[in-house]
Amino acid sequence: MESGIIFGLSAALFGEITVENGQVEQENFPDYEMIRLANTPQIDVHLAPSGRPLGGVGEPGTPPIAPALANALFTATGERIRELPLSKAGYIA
Repeated sequence: MESGIIFGLSAALFGEITVENGQVEQENFPDYEMIRLANTPQIDVHLAPSGRPLGGVGEPGTPPIAPALANALFTATGERIRELPLSKAGYIA
């Protein structure tokens, strides 16, 4: 769950592949900005018991994090951001 949240935060904040002169500028992870351990927020995950058989819970943290972050920024600033990555709007982790 936590890695899915971090992956989603990375995509929401920095998720962009850029092309210059017909070539992708990012070659590998050093060229692609991501959330790093030093700037990862504290994450608390609470799973509610369902009585159902155990299953995976890693991926469900990824899809809702970008809209949750954009809504939190709207609540804090009054600015509605409608384009990702959020770094384009001046928000950086």
